[in-house]
Amino acid sequence: MRGRVLTLSDTEQKLRSAMGRAIADHALIRDGDRILVGMSGGKDSYAMMTLLDGLRARAPVRFELVAVHVDQGHPGYDGSPLVRWLAAAGVRYEIVHEDTFSIVTDKVSEGKTYCSLCSRLRRGILYSVARRFGCNKIALGHHREDTLETLMMNLFFGGKLAAMPAKLTTDDGELEVIRPLIYCAEETLAAFAVEQAYPILPCNLCGSQSQAQRKQMKALLAKMEAEHPHLKQTMLAALGNVSATHLLDRTLERKVPGTFFTIVP
Repeated sequence: MRGRVLTLSDTEQKLRSAMGRAIADHALIRDGDRILVGMSGGKDSYAMMTLLDGLRARAPVRFELVAVHVDQGHPGYDGSPLVRWLAAAGVRYEIVHEDTFSIVTDKVSEGKTYCSLCSRLRRGILYSVARRFGCNKIALGHHREDTLETLMMNLFFGGKLAAMPAKLTTDDGELEVIRPLIYCAEETLAAFAVEQAYPILPCNLCGSQSQAQRKQMKALLAKMEAEHPHLKQTMLAALGNVSATHLLDRTLERKVPGTFFTIVP
């Protein structure tokens, strides 16, 4: 980004290292990629844009970035701080105006959380914009805690073992969704946001619902981490060390030790 100081803080070094490992482990970026960077206006998307743009300048492969922000018509919304930041950063960007707020508030019953429907609508808009720009990938700013909270929500409330993957392909096979910050700790991202003085856009919809299951999982993880240091990092490692034969999913093929055949229940 234009005018950036060359000396890096310890915080940025940590984030660069974590993002670099995620990209290498999961082959998130390849030569010739055109990546739509989803800019929510939160700390994570700002950090992702900063880190990816810095990587683009020094990476051995060539890739393009397009920052896209969706104005969803929330009451009191003011996206001008983000627009000024993007313009000053010198990155290509587009602001898309879609009133999903009215849809969400109409479809979701009072007292229920808006997050799921809101995110699905926003994701659909990003898919459309990515195709219009000729992008083959969409980068989202989900971090370590996001995938751990999703794992716990699915385990406790969804009856399945699933988290946020570092990379997934859309059903039509046209786009890949990548999460370059999947190894990055939220507290490190928060510290980096303070260092960079990002102009954060508040969420007046999902963020206002204090009883959301994700917030409960976040609080539980924080309590457990306080009692057991490094617990979050251990949980993250577990997501990459799955023993499928020790689960109860009957659709999985299970090789029996010491035999030459596979049992398929």
